[in-house]
Amino acid sequence: MTEVGGIAADQLVSYIERIERLEEEKANLMADIKEVYGEAKALGYDVKILRQIIRLRKMEDHERTEQEEILEVYKRALGMS
Repeated sequence: MTEVGGIAADQLVSYIERIERLEEEKANLMADIKEVYGEAKALGYDVKILRQIIRLRKMEDHERTEQEEILEVYKRALGMS
């Protein structure tokens, strides 16, 4: 193992290369996701709503319920419901 300034150069290169590969995979996945949204939009689905649904599905039930309750309170305070 080669050390430069107290840093294990071989290990550092390994980390950098792994991160670069993962970033490339991430970019490919993001392109795939964009394509799926495009397909859904072409069939008439509202992409903005799809994104909201996906965000909500990631939440725990209690978090989603709390957020919905707060939203209702804010809407009532603004005369929106």
